Amino acid sequence: MKKLTLLLLLASSMAYGQRNLNIEETVFGPRTYAPTALVSSNWIPNSNNFSYLDKSYQNLVQKSANGNGTETIIISKDDLQSALKAKLPTEQINLQTFPSDYQWEDSNTINFTLRTKLSLYHIAYDVKNKQVVHALQSDQAGSNQEYAANYSKVAFLIGNNINLKTADGKLTAVTTDTTDGIVNGSDNTHRQEFGIKKGMWWNSQNDKLLYYRKDETMVSKYPLIQWDTRVASVKDIRYPMAGMKNEEVTLVIYNTKTAEKVTLAIGEPRDHFLTAVTWDPSGQSIYVGVLNREQNHLKLNQYSAQDGRFIKTLFEETASTWVEPQNDLLFLPNNPKQFLYQSDREGFNQLYLYNTDGKLIKKLGHENLIVQQLGEFSPKGDKISYTGVTNDGLDRQLFELDIKTGKTTQLTQDRGTHNAKLNSDGTYVLDQYSNLTTPNIVQVKGIKTGKVDQVISSPNPFLGKVNPPKIEFVTLTSADGATPLTGRIIYPNDFDPAKKYPVMYYLYGGSHSQLVTNKWLGGAGYFDMYMAQQGYIVFTMDNRGTDARGRAFATATHRQLGQAEMADQMKGIEYLKSKSFVDQEKMGIFGWSFGGFMTTSFMIHHNDIFKAAVAGGPVMDWKYYEIMYGERYMDMPQENPEGYQLTSLINKADQLKGDLLIIHGAQDPVVLQQHSMEFVEACIKAGKQVDYFLYPTHEHNVSGKDRIHMYEKIAKYFDIHLKK
Repeated sequence: MKKLTLLLLLASSMAYGQRNLNIEETVFGPRTYAPTALVSSNWIPNSNNFSYLDKSYQNLVQKSANGNGTETIIISKDDLQSALKAKLPTEQINLQTFPSDYQWEDSNTINFTLRTKLSLYHIAYDVKNKQVVHALQSDQAGSNQEYAANYSKVAFLIGNNINLKTADGKLTAVTTDTTDGIVNGSDNTHRQEFGIKKGMWWNSQNDKLLYYRKDETMVSKYPLIQWDTRVASVKDIRYPMAGMKNEEVTLVIYNTKTAEKVTLAIGEPRDHFLTAVTWDPSGQSIYVGVLNREQNHLKLNQYSAQDGRFIKTLFEETASTWVEPQNDLLFLPNNPKQFLYQSDREGFNQLYLYNTDGKLIKKLGHENLIVQQLGEFSPKGDKISYTGVTNDGLDRQLFELDIKTGKTTQLTQDRGTHNAKLNSDGTYVLDQYSNLTTPNIVQVKGIKTGKVDQVISSPNPFLGKVNPPKIEFVTLTSADGATPLTGRIIYPNDFDPAKKYPVMYYLYGGSHSQLVTNKWLGGAGYFDMYMAQQGYIVFTMDNRGTDARGRAFATATHRQLGQAEMADQMKGIEYLKSKSFVDQEKMGIFGWSFGGFMTTSFMIHHNDIFKAAVAGGPVMDWKYYEIMYGERYMDMPQENPEGYQLTSLINKADQLKGDLLIIHGAQDPVVLQQHSMEFVEACIKAGKQVDYFLYPTHEHNVSGKDRIHMYEKIAKYFDIHLKK
């Protein structure tokens, strides 16, 4: 009897363990059910050992690539904390874990950042001697910290001005602008389009700081209502709408020795875009990609670092659609007169080798292989690794390119998404990868031997806890009849093909996005899986106009956003309708941002397909969107009135059918609330009912615990309209 009771309890426990996700796990599930991984892994320079945080996150440990499997401690959190307290006796330091942002400067020194109550420090730690070599202090209230390469000084922003602090604690105000609309050194220049990731750059000699100076005084102020005071107040932001005044940006050099400033002579017109900003290795000149406002003509120019004068144009790029530089120049370590430049000018993002005279030496890499992210140079500087896109955009693999011969070697082979890197001498690859059905595998591969040693093979993180739904990829053909598209379908648990199920069609569809990838769960979000477990077929597909498929794929949407995208998504809809298990009378659609635009577009242009829809933060008329993104794809409203008329949803509100819930953040600085308010007003005038929900304190995305509230609202909305 005792044995039978135990068996029943075990069976009950196992059955209880295999439950569905709850609504809270749509937000916190990715952390709870994260596959086992090698956390903060890095190769130790000039060795065959790699480091990472142990399972307790208390120690930095290492293993050898030779495959003996022994894990040894390099630094403990306690040793590190003792050294920090010795160096900074007046600071309250209480490390909870070993710093996960550590990087190896050399084989004996790690760098990381330390935040205390009052300050932000850049720390260099001597591993052998267990002591802090230096602690460069910044301001806790500062942002956009940019460290000189030798860590002798740091530049940072307080408000819209640049401050400079040296290792001896001397603080200098580099800029002191008080005019509203003048912003210095910000990475939010040109609204972070064109690959812009920072707003300040040190030269290699660490004595000159180059920075953006943004003048947006001519850009219209836009009011955002703040609801957290007794009487609501207004927060003004600068928002450059399509066809209106653009910000004017210059580049300024600050000499730390003389305090003199020099402005680069970029010239007219002033509403251009400045990107691909790169110091010459000599520190004598600066390269800037100058892109016209029309975004179809790029000049790569060289300027003097002494007086800012224009030296020459190295080359130009033009296109009938758009030119979109995304990367800085990368100079060869063994030849400071040559650099790598990335461009999709011939159809796919490739590497081009130039010299500083502007001569194209050669194009590098496979013809149709998209270079996604560059890795490190080899010690001799004759090779470089990079992550490339394969398998019709689904996979990410590691490659190595011989710059002299142009030969490309694929270093990872297993299908999936690889996060891999070579050690210093290029003899081993440390590879973490996953695919649709593989949570995570960490392995070390010998380049010459081909030997693979597995470090981690993650078990299914849902096992014994959650019953995950079945996920599959499907391949369809685009509306042009020539391009394969990948979709992802998620089935309800206990799926029965003889039954009929409601559908949640989740989409985005905008540029630089990819929702379906060959990684764990196929790129599906936890809300997707939650809805499948609630009895929905959940479908997603990447249309033309999205990422990782090349230039022709991306530019199919030019001057008429949403049209080719909808035509492609119709192929996904036709696929679903061909399945007997799909209830065609109970189909819903959901998307956010560009996906909100697509969702509303379907409820207007194809208004007999979906019974219910949820559009979050939706663009409703591209004339209300910002210049940098909007004009790239649509041109100015003055230049493309037909395209703006075609894609506007406000003037077509009378065509709306079905139940539509619009969700918007009142503080949204990306897709202004004006979009949805104008659409609601048009619906009122057209006699169309629409549901509207506002998150008063949130910006473009609803974050934190409130995201649970949002997902619950969306799920209930579909249940009300598609299950009853």
